[in-house]
Amino acid sequence: MKNITLKIDDETYHKARIQAARKGTSVSAVVRDYLAAFAEADEEELHARRVESLQRLYARADARATPREQPLIPLTRDEIPKTSTMARTTMECG
Repeated sequence: MKNITLKIDDETYHKARIQAARKGTSVSAVVRDYLAAFAEADEEELHARRVESLQRLYARADARATPREQPLIPLTRDEIPKTSTMARTTMECG
């Protein structure tokens, strides 16, 4: 664990010490908890932005997709090479 030194005015320290005492803790513990939450907030915010970005991407893809009455059935392992060959042949001929 690292020790840090902070410079704050006397009045702020005095108020913080009283508040911490009321909550049964110390100023050091309050600062430590705040810094831990602060450090994790960036990671949580980044994750939230990534999720939001993916949701927008999926919404755009859904909007552009052709509506279907039946859900698509995934290809089996054996069907994948055939489909790839067919697509290549179609592209070369077309």
